This record gives sequence, structure tokens and C-alpha cells, in this order.
Amino acid sequence: MPQIWIVSDGKPGHRNQSLGLYAALKQQRPELELQEVAPLSTTQSLLALLFRQRPQPLLQPLTQTPPALLIGAGHATHLTLLALKRLTGEPAVVLMKPSLPLRWFDLCLIPEHDNPAPSANILTTRGALNLMRSGTKQPGSGMILIGGPSKHFGWDEAALLAQLQQLLSLDARHWCMTTSRRTPESTLSLLRTLPGVELVPAEETPAGWLPEKLASAECCWVTEDSVSMVYEALTAGCAVGTLELPAGRGGRLAGGLKRLADDGLIQPFSRWCEGSGRTLSTPASTHTFNEAQRCAGWLLERGWL
Repeated sequence: MPQIWIVSDGKPGHRNQSLGLYAALKQQRPELELQEVAPLSTTQSLLALLFRQRPQPLLQPLTQTPPALLIGAGHATHLTLLALKRLTGEPAVVLMKPSLPLRWFDLCLIPEHDNPAPSANILTTRGALNLMRSGTKQPGSGMILIGGPSKHFGWDEAALLAQLQQLLSLDARHWCMTTSRRTPESTLSLLRTLPGVELVPAEETPAGWLPEKLASAECCWVTEDSVSMVYEALTAGCAVGTLELPAGRGGRLAGGLKRLADDGLIQPFSRWCEGSGRTLSTPASTHTFNEAQRCAGWLLERGWL
């Protein structure tokens, strides 16, 4: 069976991107299998690149089933991807803007907010790839995802609480809210005062809880700092709104959210309030918003598997 090799640095966000692409490929090619490998040391990678010397950690999996495609996300995976590419002759796909020259990789899947220059080996994506899937939507269901202070956005608890209070007064539905590891305790205390909301703090959510909730939710509100969750909610087929935060150093991430809003894929809270309706609209395009699936199709059309 052909194998996809994922070089994983162990970080959940990076692994989620790689698994998202693998899952999309497997959906179209069920015979594909998965092998995860840890990054090699810098010395091992350089030995493989310069002399095609196979490091000991790779001997067993290479002997069993060589890969048909190499995937990795995170700077710590880049040298290993190139070493494996040299050892196996198979294509290497990096899921971000790499720290090494882009031309060294067969394909770079780079979010548009990183402003990659046009190139034959670059495919621009809307946000990072993910594992989300849309499910059967439960009428009257909604999710609220709260982040926390970050280097890209400011954090104003009072302004956030005011938006949430207004949202709850204008859109009566069953709301389920969760937080992130960045949510301050003071913010969590304020969230507990909101009536009629099922609040499940991040540390109380079991594995797989959020994907399952998003798959069945009709709509989702996300604080602007949680950019990856905006794209995950879109992939899950939710109508998506953003709870606005003070201007910070959002830069490229804020620009990506603005493009989504300009394209009608998401609604900032202020724009939603100005609208005549009080229910988030779901553009038809969000039903097919699945960047992992689009990238998988691109790979298969070129006969890489």
C-alpha cells in the first residue's frame, strides 16, 4: 500500500495541518496509509543530504515501506523533509512558508496572509489546513470560541463582554462557549456571568469535542485573535462571525480576516450589528470551504500518488 510519511515535530497545530492533508488525500485514495516520523537531528539530516547516508532511526521504516509522498509542517521538520526527499526521491510538501529556500521543496502550501510570491511550486491557501469536517447541523445551535491576549491583537474584557451581551440579546439560540489556553482567569470569571450559555472551559474539553461541536453547529462566533479557529469553523460549514478586539500588531493575520470579510465569508461583529438581519448568513461558498480537500485534489491531478 502506498504510504504518506508525515514528519511531525509533536506540536498539535502543525500535526493537525499535516493530518488534514492526509485525511483529504485518503478520502479520495482510500488505499493510502500513514507513517509518522520524528525530525532527525541537524547532523543526521546533513549527512543524509550530503552523502545519502541513512540515519539509524530511518532504516526500519525505509526497509518496510518507502514513502510515496512526504509532508511536514513546522520549521523543525524542514531539513528532515529534504533529507528524506534525497534518500527516497519522493516529493516533499511543506505546509507553511519554509525557513529554507522555497525552490528546494516540490510544493509549498502557504497561507495567503504570508504573501508568497507566485511560483510553480507554491499553492496559496486560505489559512492553515485542518481536520475539520461538516456534519448534520442542529437547528438553533451556535458556538462561541474565546481566545486571549496575543502578540497580534489587543485584549479588552469589557468590550468583549459588551459584544457577547448584545449577541445573546439579539440571537436567541442554544449557545455553547469554550475558551483557549490563552484565556485569562479574569475573562473566564466574566464569561461565567453570562446567562443562558453553556460554558465549557478549554481544560474541560475531551479530545475530539470541538470538532464534533463545530460539525453540528449552525453558526460560530470567534474572537479575532483565534485566526486558526475562524478557518476551522468555516471548514466545518458554520456561518462565522468575529468578535472584534482592539487594534494590535495583527498585520498579516488581520489582513487575512479582512479579505474573508470582504469576500462575504465571515462577518465582523460591527457589520453584523449594522445589518437588517440578526442571524449570521451562511454564504453558499462556505459549504465547500475545505482547503485541505482542494490541495489534495491539486496533488492528485498532477499524478503525485
